[in-house]
Amino acid sequence: MGFGNVIKKFYRATRDYFNEEKIDLSPHIGSVGDYSKKKFTDDLRAATNVTLLALPQAIAYAAIAGVDVIYGVVSAAVAAMIAPFFASSRYNVLGPTNATAFMLFSFFAVNPAMHSRIPELLPLLVFIVAIASMLGAVLKVADLLQYVSRSVLVGYMAGAAVLIIGNQLKPLLGLSEFVDTEQTATFFGLVGELLRSIKHIQWVPLVIGAVTLSIYYAFKRWKKNWPAFSIALLLGSAIFGSLIHFKIGPFEGQETFYTFGFAELIPNLPNLFRHGIFNDISALLGLGLAIAFLASLENTLMAKSIASQTGDRTDVNQDMLSVGFSNLASALAGGMPASGSLTRTSLNYNSGAATKASSVFAGLFTLVLVILIAWSSETGLNIIDYIPKAALAVLVIAISFTLFNVKQIRICLLSTLDDAAVIIVTFIATLLAPLHVAIFIGVAISITLFLRKASKPFLKEYEFNDVGELREKEGNNARPIPAISIVHVEGDLFFGASELFRTQIQRTAADPAIKVIILRLKNARHLDATSVMALEDLVNFMRRQGLFLLISGASKDVYRVLKNSGILEILQEGADRTQGESNIFLAMPSNPNISTRDALRRAQQLLGTKEADVRIFYDPKQS
Repeated sequence: MGFGNVIKKFYRATRDYFNEEKIDLSPHIGSVGDYSKKKFTDDLRAATNVTLLALPQAIAYAAIAGVDVIYGVVSAAVAAMIAPFFASSRYNVLGPTNATAFMLFSFFAVNPAMHSRIPELLPLLVFIVAIASMLGAVLKVADLLQYVSRSVLVGYMAGAAVLIIGNQLKPLLGLSEFVDTEQTATFFGLVGELLRSIKHIQWVPLVIGAVTLSIYYAFKRWKKNWPAFSIALLLGSAIFGSLIHFKIGPFEGQETFYTFGFAELIPNLPNLFRHGIFNDISALLGLGLAIAFLASLENTLMAKSIASQTGDRTDVNQDMLSVGFSNLASALAGGMPASGSLTRTSLNYNSGAATKASSVFAGLFTLVLVILIAWSSETGLNIIDYIPKAALAVLVIAISFTLFNVKQIRICLLSTLDDAAVIIVTFIATLLAPLHVAIFIGVAISITLFLRKASKPFLKEYEFNDVGELREKEGNNARPIPAISIVHVEGDLFFGASELFRTQIQRTAADPAIKVIILRLKNARHLDATSVMALEDLVNFMRRQGLFLLISGASKDVYRVLKNSGILEILQEGADRTQGESNIFLAMPSNPNISTRDALRRAQQLLGTKEADVRIFYDPKQS
């Protein structure tokens, strides 16, 4: 095959790849003509509920990440507004989340030299997340997420929850100033620091946390439809924030957040042309890819979960694109990384959202509140200054416990040994390694176990019984055709299976009675370059032993791979094509066993015998 033909085939394959299920790069939110007053009302109601949860959560996740509040609230506003224009799901709400926030904290905790450069590095990081997600969507990387076991995410979330809870104990116990932050990126370092500082525990932040938590669970129990998180934070701040602000008794000096002003709202755009930019990109690339992966995985799982209840059709690559554009907007606006929020998405759906406009409205409402907060700073009201860190910490701990999905953990541990291994290894990895490393450890284990299963093709030797029916060979029975072995190959023959496939056939060929092996490839799939080279090695091996290899039941896809790779010419050596001879016989859908019959006749021709009466048993009900 000439180089020009190779280029043409590559071009056609690339064109077909991108033409298949193309993603929509243009923004859209739905048909305006179909948008009724009722849908508008439903979307406004859902958006209001989401906003009441989104703003306090954004503050909480910024605290988890160890960055200023402004990064969280800006991300919550712009990501919720931009993502729906590119998403396939009607209900997904994007913004900062628990897992991505702690991944951010984990990275800067093990890289303390970079912590002081967060205003400079964070926009660049979010920009990397955006580009990685958008490229992944265009290249349809999201299709590969189906090969990542759900056990990875369950184990990762459980491990992240442990770390989040442990880190929020610092402000809740009043230990923030006594704990060395550099040692708290991993679980055991965190535990060591907490134990070392235990003698400094303060009772005042514990009281603040206990009262706030009581309010939270009271509303969760008696007013289930009310936003318990927001109300508890509001009441806790009104009570204890006022005591702290007016320096009343033991509450004087307790930690609170700081209100941002309009000056902080001016985005610090990522400077891609400054000196040292490539060193920073190199340092942030691994974290950016990990956040992009986790954000897309969270977003996809939520979209599919909601779609299973509504019957909507989701496009995982389109939703990955929405992650990319929402992070691009967050990078330009000065926010932190955005992902799909489980709690806000569920609330949006359960609040009766009708269209994707509900997320846009929620983003707009959040943006209005952000502007009001900045205005309060200019007028001296300083709303955020009234939020005690202990009150927010205890609420973060409460919602972090929801990341321990006991039912899913139990399923993962008891279903199969592979699932149990994946969830345990992922969970341990989150405790021992930075989270952006731990997620890839879990994914690597998951894919390794998947490939181990997928790389074991099913090979079964066949024989003809006394009435000429083709049946599986049982035990060490003598072959009616002693010199011919028919080996049925079923399964994937990609690179992971090629070596096993070759060694198993060589083991069959080691039988001194065998002179011809017929590979029945009717159900063999996914031949690649590695498997083709293994087949070539096998043909050469058998010919050196004076043996013959024939192929029957090959599909058109298998035949195309063999022809394009050039291995077809090697397989056909010794066959006089002008006389109609062949060493490969294609599948015939009307009777799958005809090709095997023809291969048997060719085998008898090669052996110079007509001893066997070649008859093929075919049951159309089992084809």
